[in-house]
Amino acid sequence: MAQAAMPLEELDRWLRERIARHPAASSLPMLDGYVTAIVAGPVSLAPPDWIRPLLAIDADAFNHGGSPEFAAISAVALRHNTISNTLSTAPQRFEPIFRRKPGGGVDVRPWCQGFYTAMKLRLLAWSPLLDVDPDHHALLLPILLHCVDDHGRSLVQVADAAEVRQLRRRAHADIPVVVEGIRQYWMPIRYRTGA
Repeated sequence: MAQAAMPLEELDRWLRERIARHPAASSLPMLDGYVTAIVAGPVSLAPPDWIRPLLAIDADAFNHGGSPEFAAISAVALRHNTISNTLSTAPQRFEPIFRRKPGGGVDVRPWCQGFYTAMKLRLLAWSPLLDVDPDHHALLLPILLHCVDDHGRSLVQVADAAEVRQLRRRAHADIPVVVEGIRQYWMPIRYRTGA
């Protein structure tokens, strides 16, 4: 798989060239957020079920090695495995691929939107964390605060403007921590015997 995979920089360009096909991710940060949600989420999905919409490819692309689509599939599978292995063995080393701003700052929005896009594949399964229960909703808050729905409306309404500014400022540091918290939250459900 590693030999067939296109490099991540090339995958980023390839995604941007496919915008007209409406892939779930139009950039590498969005793809990374999406794949992270697949790894850390409540249910296991068959790879074609989440990779096909992610890359806007046909099911047949999985059968043709040597094609650009197969190289993209391989790159996504490698990133999935890297995220999974990191979260399983050294979660403190998990580093999301965030977009860098021209001035040197970090823009987490594309990554967060990718994460939310993957959540929508099985939104009902995510519903326990979408409840406004303060103990668990806080796990998704640093991510969903940067997301919008299909109509461009914010997904999260926080009354305290100072709290919003603080959450936005800390998001790049908070997100790796909450991803591990999300993964731990779902582990008893996702990996129970017979699931």
